[in-house]
Amino acid sequence: MEQLLVETPSLTYPVYIGENIRRDSAELLKPLLSKKSRALIITDSKVGALYGEELEKTLETILPTSLFTLPEGEQSKSIEAYEKGLTACIEENLDRHSVIVAFGGGVVGDLSGFVAATYMRGISFVQMPTTLLAQDSSVGGKTGINHRLGKNLIGAFHQPEAVVYDTKTLETLSDNEWRSGFAEMIKHAYIKDPEFLHWLKSNVSTTEDMKNSKLLQFLKRSISIKAEIVKTDEKEAGVRAFLNFGHTLGHALEKVSGYGQITHGEGVAAGMIFAMRLSNYLELSDWDINNEKKWLQQLGYPIDAPTLYSPETLINAMKLDKKSNAGKLTFVLTEKPGVPFLQTVNESDILFLLKGYKKGGDFQ
Repeated sequence: MEQLLVETPSLTYPVYIGENIRRDSAELLKPLLSKKSRALIITDSKVGALYGEELEKTLETILPTSLFTLPEGEQSKSIEAYEKGLTACIEENLDRHSVIVAFGGGVVGDLSGFVAATYMRGISFVQMPTTLLAQDSSVGGKTGINHRLGKNLIGAFHQPEAVVYDTKTLETLSDNEWRSGFAEMIKHAYIKDPEFLHWLKSNVSTTEDMKNSKLLQFLKRSISIKAEIVKTDEKEAGVRAFLNFGHTLGHALEKVSGYGQITHGEGVAAGMIFAMRLSNYLELSDWDINNEKKWLQQLGYPIDAPTLYSPETLINAMKLDKKSNAGKLTFVLTEKPGVPFLQTVNESDILFLLKGYKKGGDFQ
């Protein structure tokens, strides 16, 4: 088992990473759970069917525990599901000394954290991620839900009190889910760690390579990169915004495709390549676009996804991005690996590049 600490101004908490450690969750979480009145596990239908009853029985050795299950999928990251989560808290008699356990992927973690942040003005919660994508979202305290007009527009910063990451649960993931989560690892390497990026490019050329025996090591490194950034900037007042590399276009692709059609990681991968093209076009970098694009396409990412939608539709979706300022589009760009920066960009430049995609253009 690997362990690291996430330090933020509001809270310091442990992250445990290892195979089958969900079975040890009662022991790992005992210092926290022994002080709580009740636990509510929030999970989805897929994870709940596989592991829900097992985890409920495990935690019940320490405190009264109940299980609330949502439908699997991005549709559960909604206002309606949020209300159902709050109703479950009330019906299970959770009080201010209770704890919510988010047991699932990024949707479950984001929704559960937001329920915990707002129920009785905030109660404790624990993240138990079960997907590769959730290795990113389970750390850092961003919680929230989608609105029909945009992704993650409703939420709160609310740090978990612990993260228990059982890598055994990753064995049930589809290749699409592996790619979706791995895109966030790639993002961390692009913005913070050129050596890590070089290692990934040298060792990961297929989806199967993502599942190799060194998974624990690059999971720990990826989480550590995010933890370092969150320690410096907990509430995205500065450098934490760099974690949104690839997300401006990525979130737009998710929205216009109908949530769930293009995965989060697929959108981010296409968004990272677009951001490189944009910074080259603005003469702020000199990326070898073809080289970067070739690697990501080899891994199965739909880099040319922007060609499926009109440039105007994508721009309208991007205008609802949280990083927009007074209606102007703000992108995280990178001069080179490890050197990210924020850049306000004219809509006309975005439109020109997106139209170039439609014509098969390749902007170096």
